[in-house]
Amino acid sequence: MLVHPQFDPIAIKLGPLAVHWYGLTYLAAFGLFLWLANLKVRQPQYAARGWTKRDVDDLLFFGVLGVVLGGRLGYVLFYKPGYYLHNLGEVLAVWKGGMAFHGGLLGVIVAMWLFAKLRQRSFFEVTDLIAPCVPTGLAAGRVGNFINGELWGRAADPSLPWAMVFPQAQDGGIARHPSQVYQFLGEGLLLFVLLWFYAKKPRATGQVSGMFLIGYGFFRFLAEFFREPDDFLGLRALSLSQGQWLSLPMIAAGVAIWLWAGRRKTS
Repeated sequence: MLVHPQFDPIAIKLGPLAVHWYGLTYLAAFGLFLWLANLKVRQPQYAARGWTKRDVDDLLFFGVLGVVLGGRLGYVLFYKPGYYLHNLGEVLAVWKGGMAFHGGLLGVIVAMWLFAKLRQRSFFEVTDLIAPCVPTGLAAGRVGNFINGELWGRAADPSLPWAMVFPQAQDGGIARHPSQVYQFLGEGLLLFVLLWFYAKKPRATGQVSGMFLIGYGFFRFLAEFFREPDDFLGLRALSLSQGQWLSLPMIAAGVAIWLWAGRRKTS
Protein backbone atom coordinates (compact mmCIF):
# COMPACT_ATOMS: atom_id res chain seq x y z
CA MET A 1 0.00 0.00 0.00
CA LEU A 2 1.28 3.45 -0.97
CA VAL A 3 0.90 6.87 0.62
CA HIS A 4 0.35 9.98 -1.48
CA PRO A 5 3.67 11.86 -1.69
CA GLN A 6 2.14 15.13 -0.42
CA PHE A 7 3.64 17.39 -3.03
CA ASP A 8 3.97 21.07 -2.28
CA PRO A 9 1.20 22.63 -4.41
CA ILE A 10 3.54 25.55 -5.15
CA ALA A 11 5.99 24.62 -7.89
CA ILE A 12 7.98 27.87 -8.00
CA LYS A 13 8.13 30.75 -5.54
CA LEU A 14 9.90 33.98 -6.38
CA GLY A 15 9.37 36.43 -3.55
CA PRO A 16 5.63 37.22 -3.41
CA LEU A 17 5.03 35.36 -6.68
CA ALA A 18 3.89 31.76 -6.28
CA VAL A 19 3.33 29.49 -9.28
CA HIS A 20 1.18 26.47 -8.51
CA TRP A 21 1.59 23.07 -10.12
CA TYR A 22 -2.07 23.16 -11.17
CA GLY A 23 -1.43 26.36 -13.12
CA LEU A 24 1.55 24.73 -14.82
CA THR A 25 -0.60 21.76 -15.86
CA TYR A 26 -3.01 24.19 -17.52
CA LEU A 27 -0.10 25.79 -19.37
CA ALA A 28 1.05 22.31 -20.42
CA ALA A 29 -2.46 21.53 -21.67
CA PHE A 30 -2.58 24.69 -23.78
CA GLY A 31 0.94 24.10 -25.10
CA LEU A 32 0.13 20.53 -26.12
CA PHE A 33 -3.01 21.75 -27.87
CA LEU A 34 -1.03 24.30 -29.89
CA TRP A 35 1.55 21.71 -30.90
CA LEU A 36 -0.95 19.04 -31.90
CA ALA A 37 -3.38 21.40 -33.64
CA ASN A 38 -0.53 22.86 -35.68
CA LEU A 39 0.34 19.31 -36.76
CA LYS A 40 -3.30 18.78 -37.75
CA VAL A 41 -3.60 21.91 -39.92
CA ARG A 42 -0.58 20.74 -41.94
CA GLN A 43 -2.42 17.58 -42.93
CA PRO A 44 -3.72 17.67 -46.53
CA GLN A 45 -7.43 17.64 -45.65
CA TYR A 46 -7.04 20.78 -43.50
CA ALA A 47 -4.36 22.56 -45.49
CA ALA A 48 -6.57 22.27 -48.57
CA ARG A 49 -9.33 24.09 -46.69
CA GLY A 50 -7.07 27.02 -45.86
CA TRP A 51 -6.38 26.32 -42.18
CA THR A 52 -3.35 28.19 -40.83
CA LYS A 53 -1.30 28.61 -37.66
CA ARG A 54 -3.17 31.84 -36.96
CA ASP A 55 -6.43 29.89 -36.91
CA VAL A 56 -4.93 27.56 -34.30
CA ASP A 57 -3.86 30.50 -32.13
CA ASP A 58 -7.38 31.94 -32.32
CA LEU A 59 -8.90 28.54 -31.56
CA LEU A 60 -6.83 28.38 -28.39
CA PHE A 61 -8.05 31.83 -27.31
CA PHE A 62 -11.69 30.89 -27.86
CA GLY A 63 -11.14 27.51 -26.24
CA VAL A 64 -9.55 28.93 -23.09
CA LEU A 65 -12.52 31.25 -22.59
CA GLY A 66 -14.91 28.35 -23.08
CA VAL A 67 -13.04 26.06 -20.69
CA VAL A 68 -12.72 28.58 -17.87
CA LEU A 69 -16.18 30.13 -18.06
CA GLY A 70 -18.00 26.91 -18.93
CA GLY A 71 -16.06 24.83 -16.41
CA ARG A 72 -16.83 27.23 -13.60
CA LEU A 73 -20.50 27.75 -14.47
CA GLY A 74 -20.89 24.00 -14.96
CA TYR A 75 -19.57 23.38 -11.44
CA VAL A 76 -21.93 26.01 -10.06
CA LEU A 77 -25.01 24.64 -11.85
CA PHE A 78 -24.30 20.88 -11.82
CA TYR A 79 -22.75 20.44 -8.39
CA LYS A 80 -23.57 23.29 -5.96
CA PRO A 81 -26.49 25.34 -7.30
CA GLY A 82 -28.01 25.86 -3.86
CA TYR A 83 -24.82 27.15 -2.32
CA TYR A 84 -24.06 29.62 -5.10
CA LEU A 85 -27.66 30.79 -5.26
CA HIS A 86 -27.05 32.22 -1.79
CA ASN A 87 -23.44 33.24 -2.52
CA LEU A 88 -23.64 34.92 -5.92
CA GLY A 89 -20.45 36.86 -5.27
CA GLU A 90 -18.46 33.60 -5.39
CA VAL A 91 -19.78 32.35 -8.74
CA LEU A 92 -16.75 33.64 -10.66
CA ALA A 93 -14.24 33.05 -7.85
CA VAL A 94 -12.34 30.36 -9.77
CA TRP A 95 -9.29 30.81 -7.53
CA LYS A 96 -11.27 29.16 -4.72
CA GLY A 97 -11.54 25.94 -6.74
CA GLY A 98 -14.42 24.21 -8.45
CA MET A 99 -14.38 23.37 -12.17
CA ALA A 100 -16.49 20.78 -13.99
CA PHE A 101 -15.38 19.06 -17.19
CA HIS A 102 -18.91 18.69 -18.53
CA GLY A 103 -19.48 22.43 -18.06
CA GLY A 104 -16.13 23.14 -19.70
CA LEU A 105 -17.17 21.00 -22.65
CA LEU A 106 -20.39 22.97 -23.08
CA GLY A 107 -18.37 26.19 -22.85
CA VAL A 108 -15.98 24.99 -25.56
CA ILE A 109 -18.90 23.95 -27.77
CA VAL A 110 -20.34 27.47 -27.55
CA ALA A 111 -16.90 28.99 -28.18
CA MET A 112 -16.30 26.77 -31.22
CA TRP A 113 -19.76 27.59 -32.58
CA LEU A 114 -18.92 31.28 -32.31
CA PHE A 115 -15.51 30.73 -33.96
CA ALA A 116 -17.13 28.77 -36.81
CA LYS A 117 -19.69 31.55 -37.37
CA LEU A 118 -17.04 34.26 -37.43
CA ARG A 119 -14.82 32.31 -39.82
CA GLN A 120 -17.73 31.00 -41.91
CA ARG A 121 -16.72 27.39 -41.41
CA SER A 122 -18.72 24.28 -40.62
CA PHE A 123 -19.10 23.76 -36.87
CA PHE A 124 -18.17 20.08 -37.13
CA GLU A 125 -15.17 20.87 -39.32
CA VAL A 126 -13.87 22.95 -36.40
CA THR A 127 -14.68 20.38 -33.72
CA ASP A 128 -13.24 17.52 -35.80
CA LEU A 129 -9.97 19.45 -35.92
CA ILE A 130 -9.71 20.08 -32.18
CA ALA A 131 -11.17 16.81 -30.84
CA PRO A 132 -7.97 14.70 -31.15
CA CYS A 133 -5.96 17.54 -29.57
CA VAL A 134 -8.02 17.71 -26.37
CA PRO A 135 -7.27 14.46 -24.46
CA THR A 136 -3.62 15.38 -23.75
CA GLY A 137 -4.91 18.50 -22.01
CA LEU A 138 -7.28 16.35 -19.97
CA ALA A 139 -4.33 14.13 -19.05
CA ALA A 140 -2.37 17.19 -17.88
CA GLY A 141 -5.29 18.23 -15.70
CA ARG A 142 -5.38 14.83 -14.01
CA VAL A 143 -1.68 15.17 -13.24
CA GLY A 144 -2.59 18.40 -11.44
CA ASN A 145 -5.34 16.60 -9.51
CA PHE A 146 -2.87 13.92 -8.40
CA ILE A 147 -0.20 16.43 -7.36
CA ASN A 148 -2.80 18.27 -5.27
CA GLY A 149 -4.03 14.99 -3.76
CA GLU A 150 -7.62 15.84 -4.70
CA LEU A 151 -10.47 13.93 -6.35
CA TRP A 152 -9.19 10.69 -4.80
CA GLY A 153 -10.72 7.30 -5.44
CA ARG A 154 -13.06 5.02 -3.55
CA ALA A 155 -11.88 2.57 -0.91
CA ALA A 156 -9.70 -0.22 -2.33
CA ASP A 157 -8.42 -3.56 -1.08
CA PRO A 158 -5.21 -2.70 0.84
CA SER A 159 -3.52 -5.64 -0.88
CA LEU A 160 -3.85 -3.87 -4.23
CA PRO A 161 -0.22 -2.94 -5.08
CA TRP A 162 -1.09 0.61 -6.15
CA ALA A 163 -3.75 1.29 -3.50
CA MET A 164 -2.94 4.65 -1.93
CA VAL A 165 -3.69 6.55 1.27
CA PHE A 166 -4.60 10.20 0.71
CA PRO A 167 -3.97 12.14 3.95
CA GLN A 168 -6.05 15.03 2.56
CA ALA A 169 -9.12 12.78 2.82
CA GLN A 170 -8.79 12.78 6.64
CA ASP A 171 -10.40 9.35 6.74
CA GLY A 172 -8.10 7.54 9.13
CA GLY A 173 -5.80 6.16 6.45
CA ILE A 174 -8.20 4.24 4.20
CA ALA A 175 -6.51 2.66 1.16
CA ARG A 176 -8.02 4.13 -1.99
CA HIS A 177 -7.88 3.80 -5.76
CA PRO A 178 -5.65 6.53 -7.29
CA SER A 179 -8.51 7.41 -9.64
CA GLN A 180 -6.67 10.48 -10.95
CA VAL A 181 -4.12 8.08 -12.46
CA TYR A 182 -6.89 5.93 -13.95
CA GLN A 183 -8.40 9.02 -15.59
CA PHE A 184 -4.99 10.19 -16.79
CA LEU A 185 -4.53 6.85 -18.54
CA GLY A 186 -8.11 6.40 -19.82
CA GLU A 187 -9.69 9.71 -20.81
CA GLY A 188 -6.21 11.17 -21.31
CA LEU A 189 -3.57 9.01 -22.99
CA LEU A 190 -5.67 6.11 -24.29
CA LEU A 191 -8.39 8.38 -25.68
CA PHE A 192 -5.72 10.52 -27.35
CA VAL A 193 -4.12 7.52 -29.09
CA LEU A 194 -7.47 6.15 -30.26
CA LEU A 195 -8.73 9.51 -31.56
CA TRP A 196 -5.46 10.53 -33.18
CA PHE A 197 -5.27 7.34 -35.24
CA TYR A 198 -9.02 7.31 -35.92
CA ALA A 199 -8.81 10.86 -37.31
CA LYS A 200 -5.85 10.04 -39.57
CA LYS A 201 -8.13 8.31 -42.07
CA PRO A 202 -10.74 10.28 -44.03
CA ARG A 203 -13.95 10.48 -42.01
CA ALA A 204 -17.32 12.07 -42.63
CA THR A 205 -17.47 15.57 -41.17
CA GLY A 206 -18.70 15.19 -37.60
CA GLN A 207 -17.61 11.60 -37.02
CA VAL A 208 -14.38 12.48 -35.19
CA SER A 209 -16.37 14.81 -32.92
CA GLY A 210 -18.92 12.09 -32.29
CA MET A 211 -16.18 9.60 -31.48
CA PHE A 212 -14.67 12.02 -28.96
CA LEU A 213 -17.97 12.29 -27.11
CA ILE A 214 -18.40 8.52 -27.12
CA GLY A 215 -14.83 7.88 -26.01
CA TYR A 216 -14.67 10.46 -23.25
CA GLY A 217 -18.12 9.56 -21.95
CA PHE A 218 -17.23 5.86 -21.89
CA PHE A 219 -13.86 6.27 -20.12
CA ARG A 220 -15.28 8.79 -17.64
CA PHE A 221 -18.25 6.51 -16.88
CA LEU A 222 -15.88 3.63 -16.10
CA ALA A 223 -13.50 5.78 -14.03
CA GLU A 224 -16.36 7.00 -11.86
CA PHE A 225 -16.75 3.47 -10.44
CA PHE A 226 -13.35 4.01 -8.81
CA ARG A 227 -13.62 7.72 -7.98
CA GLU A 228 -15.06 8.86 -4.66
CA PRO A 229 -18.33 10.73 -5.26
CA ASP A 230 -18.47 14.32 -4.07
CA ASP A 231 -19.33 14.22 -0.37
CA PHE A 232 -22.06 16.84 -0.78
CA LEU A 233 -23.75 14.76 -3.51
CA GLY A 234 -22.99 11.10 -2.91
CA LEU A 235 -24.42 8.59 -5.35
CA ARG A 236 -27.53 9.49 -7.31
CA ALA A 237 -30.27 7.32 -8.82
CA LEU A 238 -29.34 3.70 -9.63
CA SER A 239 -26.22 4.15 -7.46
CA LEU A 240 -24.54 6.14 -10.21
CA SER A 241 -22.46 9.26 -9.54
CA GLN A 242 -23.21 12.72 -10.88
CA GLY A 243 -20.28 12.32 -13.28
CA GLN A 244 -21.80 9.12 -14.66
CA TRP A 245 -25.20 10.69 -15.17
CA LEU A 246 -23.57 13.59 -17.01
CA SER A 247 -21.55 11.18 -19.15
CA LEU A 248 -24.54 9.18 -20.40
CA PRO A 249 -26.00 12.00 -22.54
CA MET A 250 -22.49 12.62 -23.89
CA ILE A 251 -22.30 9.04 -25.12
CA ALA A 252 -25.82 9.21 -26.59
CA ALA A 253 -25.06 12.51 -28.35
CA GLY A 254 -21.79 11.09 -29.69
CA VAL A 255 -23.51 8.03 -31.15
CA ALA A 256 -26.23 10.21 -32.72
CA ILE A 257 -23.68 12.60 -34.28
CA TRP A 258 -21.51 9.74 -35.57
CA LEU A 259 -24.49 8.00 -37.21
CA TRP A 260 -25.90 11.28 -38.60
CA ALA A 261 -22.53 12.22 -40.11
CA GLY A 262 -22.13 8.79 -41.70
CA ARG A 263 -25.60 8.94 -43.28
CA ARG A 264 -24.95 12.43 -44.65
CA LYS A 265 -21.79 11.15 -46.34
CA THR A 266 -23.57 8.24 -48.00
CA SER A 267 -26.72 10.15 -49.00
